[in-house]
Amino acid sequence: MSSDFLLIDELYTEEERLTRDEIKKFVDKRFKPLIRECFREGKFPLEIVEELGRLGVFGSYIKGYGCAGTNFTTYGLMMEELERGDSGLRSFASVQGSLTMGAIYYFGSEEQKRYWLPLLASGKKIGAFALTEPDFGSNPAGMKTRARKDGKTYIINGSKMWITNGHIADVVIVWAKTGEGPESIRGFIVEKGTRGFEGREIKDKISFRASITSELFFDECKIPEENLLPKTEGLKSALTCLNNARFSIAYGVIGAMRDCYEEALKYSLERVQFDCPIAGHQLVQEKLVFMLTEMTKAKLLAYRVGRMMDEGKAKHYHISMAKMNNVKSALEVARTARDIFGAAGITLDHSVMRHLVNLETVFTYEGTHNIHTLIIGRHLTGIPAF
Repeated sequence: MSSDFLLIDELYTEEERLTRDEIKKFVDKRFKPLIRECFREGKFPLEIVEELGRLGVFGSYIKGYGCAGTNFTTYGLMMEELERGDSGLRSFASVQGSLTMGAIYYFGSEEQKRYWLPLLASGKKIGAFALTEPDFGSNPAGMKTRARKDGKTYIINGSKMWITNGHIADVVIVWAKTGEGPESIRGFIVEKGTRGFEGREIKDKISFRASITSELFFDECKIPEENLLPKTEGLKSALTCLNNARFSIAYGVIGAMRDCYEEALKYSLERVQFDCPIAGHQLVQEKLVFMLTEMTKAKLLAYRVGRMMDEGKAKHYHISMAKMNNVKSALEVARTARDIFGAAGITLDHSVMRHLVNLETVFTYEGTHNIHTLIIGRHLTGIPAF
């Protein structure tokens, strides 16, 4: 039985559905056979990156520069299918496309855009976005990383933490203060191999194992002044990039929900206890109905925010609601699905536990659940309660 209970698919155009279906085929045929080993070994399958580039996944909403030029809704549907495979796969795509490419597209010079965007869109180069620091996650305005001007160069000192792709990236967008206060924060392009720049992999993760996570260090890291993103204007520039990434999460986690629900439904129809499939027990049916309802509500919320983005009407607090609600719902769906599986749900024979531990990370990254709640609260009351 289809998980599209309210026929939401009918709201999408034929082109949007066809693009989504291409990504679905890729995930099923190319990625799913890899994810079990990747998760177990704690690695990301870098061999598929250029294939993703050919599918137009990276920065698909960007017009020109070798990008697909889709609308935001199509981008969201792509992310949904990627996260159905694994949150690490969607995260790679959203960091590459929304954060790295988005920063260059919105705030870079024409020369920077012409050089970097085609390389990143094709997957020939890998990008990262370095905003979070060891002591400053929810409060990025407090960052300690500094960039001082020295003739025709900038010299960066500081460190960044929890950076996806950080130590393998060919290019990192580094956010640093050039003076005092959040208005002095600017974005810089730092290329792999730059003297004074070092990246280290963060190991022993229990969540997001099929994702590359790094700590970055900058010690008198000298870059040319032309590596400054000239249009950045304080912290709000970095947060603009995060809006698109948070939108990709709001859509992406629907894919994780779908995978958990569909696996749990299938298992409940096959697993026999007390002389009948467990799907015939009232409490199991209640769980299935709960999962389907939460997923349906999340789909409708993501759809509406996507259309608002396409029309230029979406504000950051609209995106916050979608990210906040949908990730919480996805986490609850994954936990409920794990319960249906019983002991079988904790192994990698099924995807539910992998999705569950991944979603624990998604719940707190790119704005924690609490922070997004307060973003909406500030909009409603006019009072910041951070």
